Amino acid sequence: MKDFLGILSDQRDELRGVDTSAWISREPEEQIDLDSRLAQIVIGVRRSGKSTLCLKRLIESGRNFAYVNFDDERLYRLKSDELDGVLSALYRIYGDFSHLLMDEVQNVEGWHLFVNRLLRQGLKIVLTGSNSNLLSGELATHLTGRYNQIELMPFSLKDLCRVDKVDTTSMSTKQVALRMRLLDIYMQKGGLPEVNLGSVTDSYIPSLVRAMIQKDVCVRYSVRYPETLWQIANLLLDNVAQETPIRQITKRMDIASPHTVKKYVDYLTNAYLICQIQKFSYKSIIRQSTSKIYAIDPAFVNMRAGTIKKDNAVWMLENIVYIELRRRYHYESQSIYYMRQDGFEVDFVVVEGGTVAELIQVTYDFASPSAKQYRREVGGLLKGSRATLCRNLTLIIALGDPTEITEGGEKVKVCRASDWL
Repeated sequence: MKDFLGILSDQRDELRGVDTSAWISREPEEQIDLDSRLAQIVIGVRRSGKSTLCLKRLIESGRNFAYVNFDDERLYRLKSDELDGVLSALYRIYGDFSHLLMDEVQNVEGWHLFVNRLLRQGLKIVLTGSNSNLLSGELATHLTGRYNQIELMPFSLKDLCRVDKVDTTSMSTKQVALRMRLLDIYMQKGGLPEVNLGSVTDSYIPSLVRAMIQKDVCVRYSVRYPETLWQIANLLLDNVAQETPIRQITKRMDIASPHTVKKYVDYLTNAYLICQIQKFSYKSIIRQSTSKIYAIDPAFVNMRAGTIKKDNAVWMLENIVYIELRRRYHYESQSIYYMRQDGFEVDFVVVEGGTVAELIQVTYDFASPSAKQYRREVGGLLKGSRATLCRNLTLIIALGDPTEITEGGEKVKVCRASDWL
């Protein structure tokens, strides 16, 4: 029998030793409603700061709360019939508490039944998890109408500005240059908190990717061919901002069925290693059949084991813009697509309430665009505008000056990436 009292006491002692003075405020923090009767569930990639976000919210609120981390190897793969033992140990350690924070709850089989019972008893529940599909599926089935889901991404450029105390509004030469400098760093190191706040070793990202693939994919889904999964993951991360060539991967790796490749890609998406967006079309069958891949964080492209660095500034900037769009448009009535048709492309099509709200193009260097680049970026937006009847057109650039381009009666806002982000 597990020594829950000892394990949870160790976790409480770790919590007491945490220095909260350097923690920064992040927008999703305000989405956690500690007075709600609904379970507050924060999901996102491993090490994105989910538990820190929840702890900061709880500590600053002054609530009396208890804490359990199910990603502790001593509690990993705990059975649901052992959860009463965990609850009993928590009451012995913390006394009577009003709120319970449970980290990486998806590691416990049948966790939703336990949570449902605690909610019925009036306890306020805050949960974190690292598998979007597993959580969403079980939530929809077992906690219908009884949860508030909050997605936490790695640090944004705005968060990194807070960390480095860089002004996000000043247009002085110094502050603009400092924001551009942070963007250069962000494109290489990404936004994972420990990479930016601590002195992590070169093995940090490779070991994190291994844990995500092993724990959140191979073990979770009983993957029969883990080496094939690894190869697919590396191939996708080497080709971010590209369409997913399911049939090409199937043939190249001599895999029996495209269904297996699609399944593995979905597993990696559920584990928050990669993201997929669908091709824009008014026909649902086309939207569902083609997708584009992005990494959830630039570090997974540039700092994982075995990667060979290449000049990928355009793709990395596009990847970062997608991550930011995902932060901004997270409601069910909002969607992000890409457009590719009739010889032109638009990087992002933002849809709100079933209507195309904005078309966004991303390019790195637009200081002195060639005629070909101008036609591709601005021309793509204009053709996309005619196809969708959307007149809100944005071109995001890393190098070049913010301006407004008028072409064929349409206006294109040109935004500096470090300011837009």
